Amino acid sequence: MEHEVILSVSGLNVHFPVRKEGMFAKATVARAVNGVSFEVMKGETLGLVGESGCGKTTLGRAIVRLVQPTGVGKIVFRGQDITNLDNRRFRPLRTEIQMIFQDPFGSLNPRLTVGQMLGEVIKVHGVAKGAEATTKKIQELLDTVGLNREYANRYPHEFSGGQRQRVGIARALAVNPSFIICDEPVSALDVSIQSQIINLLKDLQREFGLTYLFIAHDLSVVEYISDRVAVMYLGKIVEITSREALYAAPKHPYTQALLSAIPHPELGRRKERIMLKGDLPGPLSIPKGCSFHPRCPFAMEKCREREPELLPLTDDPNHRVSCLLYQ
Repeated sequence: MEHEVILSVSGLNVHFPVRKEGMFAKATVARAVNGVSFEVMKGETLGLVGESGCGKTTLGRAIVRLVQPTGVGKIVFRGQDITNLDNRRFRPLRTEIQMIFQDPFGSLNPRLTVGQMLGEVIKVHGVAKGAEATTKKIQELLDTVGLNREYANRYPHEFSGGQRQRVGIARALAVNPSFIICDEPVSALDVSIQSQIINLLKDLQREFGLTYLFIAHDLSVVEYISDRVAVMYLGKIVEITSREALYAAPKHPYTQALLSAIPHPELGRRKERIMLKGDLPGPLSIPKGCSFHPRCPFAMEKCREREPELLPLTDDPNHRVSCLLYQ
């Protein structure tokens, strides 16, 4: 794995205005992503985990410009600031940055065959010239993701969930990208199919030198595929480090609670489950101070007032934690 930064995100915000009904209702803001900063190294897989509603997908969509960032945060890809590029200037970068979506059915056009779908992508981005070259490229893509070439004439509804996700992966690969955001790519699939898709993604990464931002809420899947892991809570990254360090010695109380919930099949290996208080607040009502303090078993008085920064640990500068217990 190379130590070249391919993506750098700093102070990124994505806020959505929410208009409340009624004569005296005030417009409020849903703070989906709040001052997020991280880097992704070329050739690695950075896992991004957290409960549903914590802003993971919104963050991924902001990077590929499907939603517009708010305020002064920055997204820098291969040294170029892409935060405020309009569609015309961002279009050449779409061949570099692709996304694999969570719902393999909803993200495919039901009116097009697989061949038409892939052919359209190839044509729009000028990947191959002429009908013969396009057909050859479609066949190569189907081979690459483990689908029969004859499937080019089938429609999405004729496939299983796992096959549809392979089509989604083929579509992402069609433009020869270097960076792919995988947005919960296996969460809608049966467990037996999940491992096939994860192994396919790992094989493709080796074959094409791909870099992944892998978004998921299943911590065992993230442990298997990731080199480093970032943990997200209420729109913020609260811990980021190598996979080994995170799973062996998690520091943030939220990470500790998440990892305590992973079931272990080995006999005699029991882990004390950490039960969190209350429910996850929404992006409309993020608590003051440390956003985790209402649910944290170690919350101190200062946690209610002071918002912790994401800072490196003194004994491990590569392990960053946003918690006043360490500051």
